[in-house]
Amino acid sequence: MTAPLHLLTGCTAVGKTGLALAWAERFDAEIVSCDSLLFYRGMDIGTAKPTAAERARVPHHLIDIVEVEERLDIKRYAALARAAVAEIEARGRRVLVVGGSGFYLKSFLEPVTDEIEVDPELRATLEARLAGEGLAPLLAQLRELNPAGLGGLDVQNPRRVLRALERCLTAGETLAELARRFSEQEPPYPGREVRVVELAREPDDLRARIAARVRAMLDAGLIDEVRTLRRWGLEQNPSAAGAIGYRETLAWLDEGGDRAALEAAIVANTWQLVRKQRTWFRTQLAEHRVVTLAPGVEADAAGLFRG
Repeated sequence: MTAPLHLLTGCTAVGKTGLALAWAERFDAEIVSCDSLLFYRGMDIGTAKPTAAERARVPHHLIDIVEVEERLDIKRYAALARAAVAEIEARGRRVLVVGGSGFYLKSFLEPVTDEIEVDPELRATLEARLAGEGLAPLLAQLRELNPAGLGGLDVQNPRRVLRALERCLTAGETLAELARRFSEQEPPYPGREVRVVELAREPDDLRARIAARVRAMLDAGLIDEVRTLRRWGLEQNPSAAGAIGYRETLAWLDEGGDRAALEAAIVANTWQLVRKQRTWFRTQLAEHRVVTLAPGVEADAAGLFRG
């Protein structure tokens, strides 16, 4: 029987790294990252990337795989993750998936993409129309292609409208037909048991950990890291440049101010992210085990997944 996949998730700063290392060492596992910022080389301090020493303890996969100006989409990630899982299991070892990026985490549990490949020229044409004509003509065309309605599409979001239109034009199908076909896909790891554990902490504890982490990042040289990444093309990649810790530091480098203000901004925005993450885990993640960690109490790595 194939061994289960083990997924360890939780909010930023909850303590995933330490427990993941302990569990992987105990159960002869290798770690596959599903943190959407650990892909990028050079984004080390602001992402709390596992250190070289930590990666020497346990092999890690899908960390430092692209340059900072290069985007890595979910479809490519899912393919790389499947290859990593197969590689690890071919060596007779267990797989531990670790990270708090919801969409990437979901790629281990259910389909998140389909086989539709949009022509780059079509995408460029539609983006040029959006820039020149605005949203209304694109939305009108999308409605013509979908006489039965647009379902729950956010029609105020230009990007979502554009993506929906390009997919309808490419596939020659309505959004409802595309949704039906999407729902009929096989799960990404058919026949596999997937065990999911979410780490959690009480709000005051998590707030204190976030504040300590941000202070430590700044002490470790986050500002210099962002200066270097800017030279390497960070701002060519909106996903990376918009990440918490990086976007505030970029703005601070442009506008000036004292370090305390920068620190406060990163802490506040990190807490906003945590609130969104907690909502996502509660509403989007299938039934799973929640382990609440307490300050100063060592968690039981051996019993994390109950076997």
